[in-house]
Amino acid sequence: MTTYLPERNHYQTISMLGNGFEELMSVRLARHVPSGSYVAVRHINLEGCSHELFSLLQDELHIAKLFHHSNILPYWASFVVDNELWIITPFMAYVALLGGGGAGSAKDLISAHFTDGLPEPAIALVLYEVLRALEYVHRMGFVHRSVKASHVLVSADGRVYLTGLRSALSMILDGHRLRAVHTFPRHSVGTLPWLSPELLQQNLEGYDTKSDIYSLGIMACELANAHVPFKDMPTTQMLLEKLNGTVPCLLDTHTIPAEDLNLQNARASHGVEGGAGGGGAAGWPAASSPDQFSHPYNRTFSAPFHNFTEICLQRDPDRRPSATALMNHVFFKQVRKRQCDALPELLRPVAPLTEQQEAATHAHPDNGLDGVVRGLQRMQAAAADDDGDGDWDF
Repeated sequence: MTTYLPERNHYQTISMLGNGFEELMSVRLARHVPSGSYVAVRHINLEGCSHELFSLLQDELHIAKLFHHSNILPYWASFVVDNELWIITPFMAYVALLGGGGAGSAKDLISAHFTDGLPEPAIALVLYEVLRALEYVHRMGFVHRSVKASHVLVSADGRVYLTGLRSALSMILDGHRLRAVHTFPRHSVGTLPWLSPELLQQNLEGYDTKSDIYSLGIMACELANAHVPFKDMPTTQMLLEKLNGTVPCLLDTHTIPAEDLNLQNARASHGVEGGAGGGGAAGWPAASSPDQFSHPYNRTFSAPFHNFTEICLQRDPDRRPSATALMNHVFFKQVRKRQCDALPELLRPVAPLTEQQEAATHAHPDNGLDGVVRGLQRMQAAAADDDGDGDWDF
């Protein structure tokens, strides 16, 4: 087993991958010199961190050291170099084909390639592995509080990792497990659409691990439809919609009748937008062209997938199943029939960086790694010209 020591000269930087953490962090692809393997190295400027951000980093590193699970991103090493904190993690090889310098996350996959959403079998595999991670997090006495597609990473061999530990909160106090917690997650503006109604409500009842189940339901819609429910709404309207029990749904022929599709297309062709907030029902975007909704409305998701999403998004947290119970949902029957490494085949024609490098090296033996570096540099230049959010937010 490879050991990743806290030695600066053990990590040879190859290219920039992205940035984040309020512009204090850069993420770079590096070669682990002793083993020759690729790793991702986060460089965090400690001098620029406020006391609050430094406290967040400490909490994240503590939790990462505490957690050991095959579906939670491991931190192989962390150490200080000059004024920077370096964190060594596995490299998510699907980054090579993702526009905007992405992290190799599920969000990057749907943004760059599966713009109408991932295929249902791939979604089932991803959600099942995330549930395995959540079941562990909850068993350890924590609420994750940041379950979303950008915090789900996919490796070259199709393994799914949950990250975003910076927002995790312990429910253990003085050796006793609390019934509920009340702390609002810091620096959570970008996570609001995923957060549960009871967490946003901030009342005396508080929230518990069932809050993560609601976020999982939002992420299921995100993966299926390549859009986050409530994301285009003003914050106040989003809060009211959630508190009033508005339940997002999967967009397909079960939820959108054909006559509604024709009406939506007709409205779009005349330049008429959706309802309040510039969106359609439950926070979905209004059509901007007659063909925008043709693909989502004309596909059909399975009944178990619809049921899974609905029970995750119940307004009453007591009606939501636990992560353990959800792992036995009929929706995951298709997962148990597949091999554990089935995800890469379901993501075709998208290929991970390692597979592209092997092909390039076979065709041009002297240019394999050089080609990888040039490709990443082109991605970095494209990201600099992109007005979108290319930050790594985990």
